[in-house]
Amino acid sequence: MNIEVKIPSAGESITSGVLSIWHKKNGERVSRDELLFTLETDKVSQEVMAADSGILHTKVAEGEEVKIGQVVAEIEPAAEGAPVAAAPAPIEEKAPAPVVEAPKPAAPATTPAPAPKSPTPQPQAAQAVATDSRATRKKLSPLRRKIATQLVMAQQTAAILTTFNECDMSAVMALRKELQEDFSKKHGVKLGFMSFFIKAVVDALQAIPSINSRLDGDELITNNAYDIGVAVGTERGLIVPVLKDCEKLSFAEIEASLAGFAVKAREGRISMEDLSGGVFTISNGGVYGSLLSTPILNPPQSGILGMHKIQERAVVVNGQIVARPMMYLALSYDHRVVDGKEAVTFLVRVKDCLENPARLLLGA
Repeated sequence: MNIEVKIPSAGESITSGVLSIWHKKNGERVSRDELLFTLETDKVSQEVMAADSGILHTKVAEGEEVKIGQVVAEIEPAAEGAPVAAAPAPIEEKAPAPVVEAPKPAAPATTPAPAPKSPTPQPQAAQAVATDSRATRKKLSPLRRKIATQLVMAQQTAAILTTFNECDMSAVMALRKELQEDFSKKHGVKLGFMSFFIKAVVDALQAIPSINSRLDGDELITNNAYDIGVAVGTERGLIVPVLKDCEKLSFAEIEASLAGFAVKAREGRISMEDLSGGVFTISNGGVYGSLLSTPILNPPQSGILGMHKIQERAVVVNGQIVARPMMYLALSYDHRVVDGKEAVTFLVRVKDCLENPARLLLGA
């Protein structure tokens, strides 16, 4: 009996995805636990392995949208070393006849109703896109569709306001330079800026609990956990992995977790668990050269901190004009939950922590 290959569950609320790549083709022999295909959903990529060995018979083409639980292939049991029988052509390769008959002038007139379902127009459409040098058209990926929906929803459902400040990064940069070699040798990871920002945000959230809150209907929920999301850009789009219980993590543990997320993101192995449960988000546009921006909330969170490029600027210190490495900070917040005074106080607290980073290391 053939073994059905079904689309697995990809997490709560996900009902469909796109079968983006068949790693084994129709008619090929597969082994148990060998990679079969990659499923793209609006949140994560998921690699699906073969449940048993045999000959693969695919039922859907690459790029098709599929439902959770849908049968997309069958594996025909076959003894090791047995010759592979000629496999039936996959669905996408069927119907060669309409392609041959397409040039006949009478064909469009005699079969107007089936025409949209026929594979004949597909190469014509592809050719039209290819020959039009002014524009190309392609379908949005599930992740990009999700990002678009989330951004619009955030703008429409929250009263978003942004407050700004600037931070002198001299102390953090000096401390990193002083500790970097010993830190790297001891922990196997570099001491980056993000761990300082995460610790500063946790300190500020503890001081201003309203920013660690969210609306749920007519109720206000204040989080007692400090699970911080860090926005990461990937080839597929923006994702926000979450570091859990950051108030309990050391600088080294934060840096190791961030490094692990970076590897997972590059390899497309981010899981639903990695992306769930955040109470606040940090977005670093500075890595791309952004000097100032207004970040958009990550619903249902009530706050997001935007980091930016460190740039030497002339500032006045003790009555003297000096050059200092400065960074603009931006806090976007939901004004329905957070008052302006609380938002400004929160951002000043973050600034103070970064300009006096010893207090973060000592927990003072």
